[in-house]
Amino acid sequence: MVVESENALGLGQAVALLAAGVVAAPIFIRLGLGSVLGYLAAGLAIGPYGLGAVTDAGAISRVGELGVVMFLFLIGLEMRPAKLWALRRDIFRVGAAHVLVCAGLLAGVGVLAGLAWQAALIAALGFSLSSTAIIMKMLEDAGETATPLGARATAILLFEDLSIVPLLALVALLASTTGGVVAEGARPIWQSVALAGAAIAAVLALGRWVLNPLFALLARSGAREVMSAAALLVVLGAALFMQWGGLSMAMGAFLAGVLLSESSFRHQLEADVEPFRGILLGLFFMSVGMAVDLPAALTEWRVIAFGVLVCMAVQGVGAYLVARRFGAAHHEGLRRAALFAQGGEFAFVLYAAALAAGLFDARLASIMSAIVVVSMALAPLVAMAQKRLTPPPKISHDGVEEAADLNGRVLIVGFGRFAQMASQPLLARGVDVSLIETDVDMIRAAARFGFKVYYGDGTRLDVLRASGASRAEAILVCVDKPEAADKITALVKAEFPQAKLFVRAYDRGHVLRLIRAGVDYQIRETMESALHFSGAVLRELGVNEFDIAETIEEVRDRDAQRLEIQIAGGIEACRSLIRGNMATPQPAPLTVPSRGARALNEEAKEAIEEGA
Repeated sequence: MVVESENALGLGQAVALLAAGVVAAPIFIRLGLGSVLGYLAAGLAIGPYGLGAVTDAGAISRVGELGVVMFLFLIGLEMRPAKLWALRRDIFRVGAAHVLVCAGLLAGVGVLAGLAWQAALIAALGFSLSSTAIIMKMLEDAGETATPLGARATAILLFEDLSIVPLLALVALLASTTGGVVAEGARPIWQSVALAGAAIAAVLALGRWVLNPLFALLARSGAREVMSAAALLVVLGAALFMQWGGLSMAMGAFLAGVLLSESSFRHQLEADVEPFRGILLGLFFMSVGMAVDLPAALTEWRVIAFGVLVCMAVQGVGAYLVARRFGAAHHEGLRRAALFAQGGEFAFVLYAAALAAGLFDARLASIMSAIVVVSMALAPLVAMAQKRLTPPPKISHDGVEEAADLNGRVLIVGFGRFAQMASQPLLARGVDVSLIETDVDMIRAAARFGFKVYYGDGTRLDVLRASGASRAEAILVCVDKPEAADKITALVKAEFPQAKLFVRAYDRGHVLRLIRAGVDYQIRETMESALHFSGAVLRELGVNEFDIAETIEEVRDRDAQRLEIQIAGGIEACRSLIRGNMATPQPAPLTVPSRGARALNEEAKEAIEEGA
């Protein structure tokens, strides 16, 4: 009977949680306040300090953290290794500057408020580690994740995730030098750092050499539920492994996502994890609302209210100063100030360690934790107010028409230098072409040369419809950003199957993604121009036309062979077909020329004979 009663109680709490989320989130979204604030309010309403429908907020928080883990995994799937490498400056320079400046300003305020410098420093460092889950969710809701602002915010949050190990070591160091209590069995600093490095290296190694073969093996089994289970195993296993290494679970999930971002199973993994992510992330936000201790907050409400205002204002100023120092525009600086003007979940870990080490007393730990929780609850409101009060400067659209009711036989999305050349043969044959572009300056410049280009973002389905995509016989995706090209490709394949799809590819990895997406034709933007360029060089070096044509066609054939192998084996496959300038065995020449090579050879021979 006892077991049945406990199960009934657990089921009742689960129903209360789901009901609160289902009711609150849509209402807050409808009011324009965002889903995050809705979940926070729902947690506060049903939590132990509200209606009391759920009494164990800690258990809900531990389950909800898995939502943060899965959220970071999905972000990692969108962050390819090359893109992450490109962000290294932002991660280690901008991220470090952000944490140091914000923590320095907050520590100064703490010292002025009468705290010991050690307590002020730890309190400031804890608050400076903003909530990854809340910021990324706000960016996602605003459609800013893939923007430069979103990329820089992600870089700062990654650095903050990496900071937790040295900050915990700093707590132990301060405790040992100030007569505090050092945790029994605590590792030396060098061991903590070495263990964290080993954990990162192990996750990278497993991701590089184990995950793709594993998923290929599971896919051949044909068991759909096994693939879903494997996706969850990868996410949670990487998170657990990083936790063992002393780092955050979110960091492990993020790395796993990055390592699988170029896998052919990427989209299936995303589809498997997404439903769990949404539900568990909602639980996490509700657990933050439940953690607001209303009785304690009412007892110390003046101190907490003043602390929230000061901490959020000072952190916002610090975020703005760092943004401007590293070249961000005024509006981006304001946006980052609004997003990062809050504490985060890592603060609770740091404050608990400081309390155990004797650097905090119980009252200070309680007040600082309450300040962090309230700041997290207020963060969506602050970001929303900033967006409404300081809208981005509007780009003048004078003389520019938006795409509407276009009827071209061919639709070209993006009108940069590539599309300008690609359009010429079509126009020469009298093909009716519709052109859309997002760069207003480019549209105006094109008009001076006789082109009618409409303003339109091809990554939006409504714009594609207005541009005549449903009536076009062919759609040419000529944008210069691979991520945008991938998104347009997915929309066209899903919504406009009648149109032949031609896509400009950025590099070899992009080519492979486009082939897997099922485009009708793709070409690397620099390939043919580079071959013609090298042909001109050979010509000036005295090589005859017959040999030039044969050599260039052989390069094309090798490239095509390598591409066929890479479609099945990945981008690292068949390196032997690439010629290098190092002293290594070179690929043997093709013994049988392709049909194209033979045709060019005959034409070259005829030209040589006529010239003779």
